[in-house]
Amino acid sequence: MDINDVRGLGTVFALIAFIGIIAWAYSSSRKKRFEDDGDMIFKDDDIAQRSAEAEKKENE
Repeated sequence: MDINDVRGLGTVFALIAFIGIIAWAYSSSRKKRFEDDGDMIFKDDDIAQRSAEAEKKENE
């Protein structure tokens, strides 16, 4: 086994890992979680707006 065999095995391992990560990311069981994470920034705006409205009512 020389260095080229090791490089070849490393390439195969990297390809398998890449395919595994892609399969994990696009699996249907994780879709809900990723959609929730993607909407998180918009949920923060809603919370900030409600907090500002509540604070405004308290000051009146």
